[in-house]
Amino acid sequence: MAVDEASSTTMSRARAVLGGRKTSIMLALGFAAGFPNVLLIGTLNAWFAAAKVDLATIGILSWIGLAYAFKFLWSPAVNTAPPGLKALGRRRGWMVLCQVVMAGAIAVIATSDPATGLGVMAVAAAVAAFASATQDMAIDAWRIEVAGADAPIDLMSAIYQFGYRTATLVGGAGALLLADTMAWNGVYAIGAVVMGLAILASLAAPEPVVPAVTAASLATDRRTTPAIRRNVVSLIMTAWLVAAALLIAFMVISLTMKVPVSPAELAACTGICDLLRASRLLVKASDFTAFWGPVIVIATVILPCGLAAWIAQRPATAAEGQHAGRADRLYAGIVSPFVELMARLGFAAILVLILILTYRITDSIWGPFAFPFYLGEMKYTNTEVALASKTFGVIMTIAGIALGAWALVKLGRMASLTLGAILAAASNLLFADLADGSAGIDAVLNFTGLHAVFEWGGLDLRMARLMTAITGENLAAGFAGAAFVAYLSSLASRMHGAVQFAVFTSLTLLVGTLGRGALGEAIETYGYGAVFRFAALLGVVAVLACIAEWVRVARAAKTS
Repeated sequence: MAVDEASSTTMSRARAVLGGRKTSIMLALGFAAGFPNVLLIGTLNAWFAAAKVDLATIGILSWIGLAYAFKFLWSPAVNTAPPGLKALGRRRGWMVLCQVVMAGAIAVIATSDPATGLGVMAVAAAVAAFASATQDMAIDAWRIEVAGADAPIDLMSAIYQFGYRTATLVGGAGALLLADTMAWNGVYAIGAVVMGLAILASLAAPEPVVPAVTAASLATDRRTTPAIRRNVVSLIMTAWLVAAALLIAFMVISLTMKVPVSPAELAACTGICDLLRASRLLVKASDFTAFWGPVIVIATVILPCGLAAWIAQRPATAAEGQHAGRADRLYAGIVSPFVELMARLGFAAILVLILILTYRITDSIWGPFAFPFYLGEMKYTNTEVALASKTFGVIMTIAGIALGAWALVKLGRMASLTLGAILAAASNLLFADLADGSAGIDAVLNFTGLHAVFEWGGLDLRMARLMTAITGENLAAGFAGAAFVAYLSSLASRMHGAVQFAVFTSLTLLVGTLGRGALGEAIETYGYGAVFRFAALLGVVAVLACIAEWVRVARAAKTS
């Protein structure tokens, strides 16, 4: 009876939270975060393909997605209100500004033609992607800062994921359906209007009351001196500028130089261009990331974390109130979030880093090979893949997020995180079975009677197999995604949420791309089935990291 009452109380509280103002706004802001991403990274390529834009150009234009992977480079700027919008506050100000920019950029795309204005469309898409990545940081920080008893961070994170995935369905499958009934220009004009409506959600959002980190607050930081702060800021800024220069130089080279490159053109390059060309990293973003990715990760993330860890363990011996002007302001915005994180986690930061790097690797590492697997290896048609992956699959992802939200309420954060890691790893075995002939999937279909359901829906055995594999994979991905975002949100502090969460998510995106070159070679050598089983094995590392982190969190809760 007591268990029933506790369960009833939990569900009543969950219903009250779900009906609150913050959660409703979170749903809308999650949609606002996902909608521009799918319009710019996925759906726009469908328009380009319909306009007969060559694949090499489409590949180059897709690099605007790097804005999302490296957004932490300008994340400190989000900690101050944008000029002209200070009355709205730090979070609402940036959200409104970014949404205005995105709506305007998408409107520019809507008035353009790929045949005559591809350059204009590319610039508009790049501006929109930059604004979208910036909006993501503001929304992530808002979610972390407004969370409380009336809006727990776990549920807020799950609702964010629900809104985000709903946007991918609307901006992906919905846009494709509209494109069958009207011109692409009209589709993107509607997209600009939808993006503009997101401003209403930002204006309705309560501005979090969180003290800003300023240079004056360093008066209580007795672990550093003005000289230390100057040197640390200079080192980090130099590393970040080098990383940014590598990225910009690579994009300029690839967009302006023809391929293949002659020896004379190679000899004419200087500086970073020469370095890039000497490495033969000319066109493929995957090649660039595989070679330079570790260097960029070290320069932009590992170096700041290492310096922050050194500062965090220093004794408090510096005199109070020593300041160095501009260096202090840069230190407060760039270095303080890393120092706070390292001081709070201590040696546990190593475990947390391993968890973050490995948690989503099982489903992110093979993303670029999904369509070659469906279309080339398994011989499904474009229509069949569109139905199974881009429509039904997205619905299953949303269902997985709903299950993740339920688990966060009923099981708790760490239990849900661990279960998500197990499901994400196991889902790779479904695709291994599909690649090897579907003996296991056929057994499941026969045992459950689902084959009859698919037949009733007009789908043959081939499609039933694909739909079953995608159902399992996307349910697992949605569940794991909801749990993972909740976990990352809990790690970030309210004062430094924008920078810390941006670093977490950037690490997740960056590391997933580093092994893809080797994975492609492994597929050619061993086949898809063996590689899917290897991906499942990689997932075991994440499961073990989750269990270890679960134990650490439980012990910390007992001693606090």
